[in-house]
Amino acid sequence: MITEFTPINALIGGALIGFSAVILLVVNGRIAGISGILSRIMVPAHNKEELPWEISFVIGLLLAPILYFFLTDTSANVAVSANWWVVGAAGLLVGFGAVIGGGCTSGHGVCGLTRFSKRSMAATASFMSTGAITVYFLKHVFGG
Repeated sequence: MITEFTPINALIGGALIGFSAVILLVVNGRIAGISGILSRIMVPAHNKEELPWEISFVIGLLLAPILYFFLTDTSANVAVSANWWVVGAAGLLVGFGAVIGGGCTSGHGVCGLTRFSKRSMAATASFMSTGAITVYFLKHVFGG
């Protein structure tokens, strides 16, 4: 699969992600860490006052591609090349890693780095280097 570099789209998307993280921090005083938001939705002992904005945030994430399609008449082409067992196992590993790391890529990478958090810098360096090493091995060592 060949991916085209689209710097304008990437810049706009990054700006929207950053803007939404700032809005959430200013309005609610909360970090836009997706794994934390999802875990608080799923935990029964959750603070019920925060539940509406958290559910709205997740619904917004799910509706964004649909809105993009209607605004641009272009669908996002996403291809998952692995089987569903591999995808499920990968999802569990990502969730487990988010728990161990005290946050996910959005919480550490987008929000933590902008606050100059040393913990987030270490976490981001860790998952970025691990991702690069994994891609290298899958593409060049195992021939995937």
